[in-house]
Amino acid sequence: MTELPKTFDPAAIESRWYAHWEDNGLFRPDRPGAEPWTIVNPPPNVTGSLHIGHALDNTLQDILVRHARLKGKDALWVVGTDHAGIATQMVVERQMALRQQKRTDFTREEFVAKVWEWKAESGGAITRQLRRLGCSMDWANERFTMDEGFSKAVLKVFVDLHRQGLIYRDKRLVNWDPGLGTAISDLEVETREVQGKFWHLRYPLEDGSGFISVATTRPETMLADMAVAVNPEDARYKALIGKKVRLPITGRLIPIIADEHADPELGSGAVKITPGHDFNDFEVGKRAGIEARDMLNMLDAKAQVTQVADGLIPAEFLGEDRFTARKLVVERLEAEGFLERVEDRVIQTPYGDRSGDVIEPWLTDQWYVDAATLAKPAVEAVTSGKTRVVPKTWEKTYFNWMENIQPWCVSRQLWWGHRIPAWFADDGRIFVAESAEEAQAQAGAGVTLSQDPDVLDTWFSSALWPFATMGWPENTDPTLGGRYPNDVLISGFDILFFWDARMMMQGLQFMKDVPFRTLYLHGLVRAADGAKMSKSKGNTVDPLGLIDKYGADALRFFMAAMESQGRDIKMDERRVEGYRNFATKLWNASRFCQTNSIGGSATLEPPAASSAVNKWIVGECVKAIQSVDLALAELRFDAAANAIYHFVWSQFCDWYLELIKSQIDDETRAVAGWVLDQVLVVLHPFMPFITEELWHALAPREHELIVAKWPMADARAIDPAAANEVDWLIRLVSEVRSSRTELNVPPGARLPYAVADAGAETAARLARNAATIARLARIEPGEVTGGSAQVVVDEATYRLGLGDVIDLDAERARLAKAIAGAEKERDSLAARLGNASFVERAKPEAVEKARADHADKAAEAERLSAALARLG
Repeated sequence: MTELPKTFDPAAIESRWYAHWEDNGLFRPDRPGAEPWTIVNPPPNVTGSLHIGHALDNTLQDILVRHARLKGKDALWVVGTDHAGIATQMVVERQMALRQQKRTDFTREEFVAKVWEWKAESGGAITRQLRRLGCSMDWANERFTMDEGFSKAVLKVFVDLHRQGLIYRDKRLVNWDPGLGTAISDLEVETREVQGKFWHLRYPLEDGSGFISVATTRPETMLADMAVAVNPEDARYKALIGKKVRLPITGRLIPIIADEHADPELGSGAVKITPGHDFNDFEVGKRAGIEARDMLNMLDAKAQVTQVADGLIPAEFLGEDRFTARKLVVERLEAEGFLERVEDRVIQTPYGDRSGDVIEPWLTDQWYVDAATLAKPAVEAVTSGKTRVVPKTWEKTYFNWMENIQPWCVSRQLWWGHRIPAWFADDGRIFVAESAEEAQAQAGAGVTLSQDPDVLDTWFSSALWPFATMGWPENTDPTLGGRYPNDVLISGFDILFFWDARMMMQGLQFMKDVPFRTLYLHGLVRAADGAKMSKSKGNTVDPLGLIDKYGADALRFFMAAMESQGRDIKMDERRVEGYRNFATKLWNASRFCQTNSIGGSATLEPPAASSAVNKWIVGECVKAIQSVDLALAELRFDAAANAIYHFVWSQFCDWYLELIKSQIDDETRAVAGWVLDQVLVVLHPFMPFITEELWHALAPREHELIVAKWPMADARAIDPAAANEVDWLIRLVSEVRSSRTELNVPPGARLPYAVADAGAETAARLARNAATIARLARIEPGEVTGGSAQVVVDEATYRLGLGDVIDLDAERARLAKAIAGAEKERDSLAARLGNASFVERAKPEAVEKARADHADKAAEAERLSAALARLG
């Protein structure tokens, strides 16, 4: 037994224990014959650093991994990082810019080599930070989405999907980032509200009979307009359908078409259609019979105006930036009388989350996955229960997206990433193969091929994570050694579509089974006021700073205790501090046990007990373990954390250790040591560092706590009679203590008491527990004369003799005054809350605070009134 320091210092133990676990291979699955249990970590970007969302996500995963390990399973937590195409390329290019270099100063191969150099030197920050959080990952088999084995899987999936007709090349609109020069995914688009304008334009009818009015937030795109749409049921325009208008500036004749996209209630009811530069217009154009290859594209990759196929854009606009072109177009329209009016309007504007540039819908040739076909089995898998979604409420969102899924653009115009395994011949033919040699064999001798310069979207490769990390395609075992499907996936709901659903599609397509049996979707960690965290708002929280201040265990416990199946978590540093206090309380309790020769238990079974208090704590411990077991089975992290918290803080530390202080015999030492061991094992998944430290400090151990055995919650150890007696004792002591506090009785004063109406059982309990009651409540049987206070517990009434201990008249006056003050504040708050104007117009947090204050004052008035009533 190692003597514990007086002060609990998390920093001193965290680095030491983590290094010990990792150095001794204790995170490795190495239990031959044991049931395999597998979870994969959502691979963070190799450029990333630990943010509060990572802290939540990884804490929940680690709780499940450590729990599975303690349950005797062969637990594997797959760890790795994502190559993060755009983010990583940007980081390296920024570093090059500091040396006055550009990517284009080098060949593609030279630049990619520089990225690999950067990864070797700087790409491990987040993995070091995950260690600080206590994540028990299998670092011996850390994966990277660009490592050789994983890359082989990516190439095979692309080629196989192409052969099956599920990957194809097409001309469609994409989210184009002009700053980065690449298509980006919807996830990388950030919509912001921007103060903009709504321009109302007049398009003259070809026959000179008048005008049709349209409105737009992007007037420059009129240079590529191909139609004007009106609703087929709009009586105002029925006679115009099929006629043409002559566009101002370009002179292009375009038809007036009928399409339900035009809303008669919005604006003039007529809308300009630019299918090459608007996602809705693209669909309208297709319905009107315009092929994508014929849609006009008026911008180049840098969002500068370029000539369209019909050559009608005037030279003065060519080469101009889109926003300069906007200004020029508006000036020209106004000068020629085609600008009706301009409105100020807040515009929902898409921005690239990394470049900060306004995103442009742009018509390009890209590679697409037939997501609709792949989605069908993925929908069925959730419908049939092959994969359970928790919380179940997310199923509706999942089904809605999957059943309306669009083709998935998987190509990116970058140099860093998995280069698309497609080769182009001069005659336009495309050959898809896993290697240049295979492509050349397909093309035949003498055919010159050039590989597609694009790379794959990182979501494409990460969709293979559950099986490509297990050695597929070399490993042909469909269960990958019992590791597929994974047991559970923990994910933020915000990547349900971008990652989770795509893993479902690819897993079912290539492994013929779901990638995970359970999908758990957690909420976001928000700022204390409920606002979404963002660097621009300056309300982000650094989890490493919280670890420095309070310890990893406290942060982890906060995350678990606040995680309530999908609800967002409000960051509250005071709660983190509170869980640091919880750790300190456990530390001090363990020191008390050490001082009184209470050490670790020698048995897994609870020791024999004869005293009610020992029987009671064994039973309460078993009930707490049952609650934690049930909560973890249902993935109720908050319920599991709160069950063990309540048991440790209230029942074990506050009551049991107080109750046994004067009677620590061999039986009590054995029981206390056993209970403390159970606490350390059950608390370990939540607070791994302090529990491992205490485990070894309390007794010589044959193994580390991380590989100990999870306790069996045997209901036979629960003794109802003992539980009832100790529950009665706790209620009696609590009521007496409350009365003493409310009546300002000095803490050291001993009071006589007399009991009335006590039954035989109560009388027997009073006799058995007389010494404990005297010690904890500071009352003893005796004659009660003069002033007194009454306490009622069950059928018995206890009169506490106050005698000369307090001035009864002064105390009555004090309580009456306090009651009046509390009632006044209560009624004032009630009046405010009864005012509909306040409730409707005040900030929600102000209304919430008023309700909380009203409840507090009402409870205070009730408590003080009860205290006054007790005075005899």
